[in-house]
Amino acid sequence: MQKFNGFPPGKVRMVEVPASFFSELLPLVDDPAELKVILFCFWALPQKDEKFRYLRRQDFADNPELVRGLSTIDPEADPDDLLDAALLRAVERGALLCAPVNLDNRVEPLYFVNTALGRAAVNQLQAGKWQPHDADNPVEILPERPNIYRLYEENIGPLTAMIADALKDAEKDYPAHWIEDAIREAVEQNKRSWRYIQRILKRWETEGKSREPVGRHAEQDGQSYVSGEYSRFIKH
Repeated sequence: MQKFNGFPPGKVRMVEVPASFFSELLPLVDDPAELKVILFCFWALPQKDEKFRYLRRQDFADNPELVRGLSTIDPEADPDDLLDAALLRAVERGALLCAPVNLDNRVEPLYFVNTALGRAAVNQLQAGKWQPHDADNPVEILPERPNIYRLYEENIGPLTAMIADALKDAEKDYPAHWIEDAIREAVEQNKRSWRYIQRILKRWETEGKSREPVGRHAEQDGQSYVSGEYSRFIKH
């Protein structure tokens, strides 16, 4: 048996999982491979930029940690077969939703978590009212970063109860790196307020957002966009 050495000290990046996962879904899941792909979705989907967040099969297959985890269940089995079976069970269980779409000149399934937003995405997709635009946006293991509450305090201002609630709501609606980038833009424009950050997020939600860094803090100059103790973590 391989041993786990424990979680690292200090602040680590957290992954949000709905409480109903533990109270309603987890008691139903009786297959470890199915459980692993469901948990993978909760980790991977926040990295996606679109309003409707989805995963392609290759997002699962290209992740070595997930593939290695599936292989421990049955070392003799083909990992691709284990993955396909796990995805099928998760869809049949109702934990995930699956909808075919034409990407890269071929039809392939997209996977969504079975939330209200996920169901809306499938309905919009089937009605021809939405088409994914970031299909080549892979998920990856991101470096550990400070949480957005500390970033806000370090760069914008005091964290009041009202602001904390607003940030908590924003975490549910936007990927973490969107909020971090919005803080960066507020700092660059010297408009350090939550209202300004919120306007940025709403604009990106409406108009779309490039993943590429912009402005004088682009990757080529190697500068971070926030100040203080945590600036070394947020580089582009």
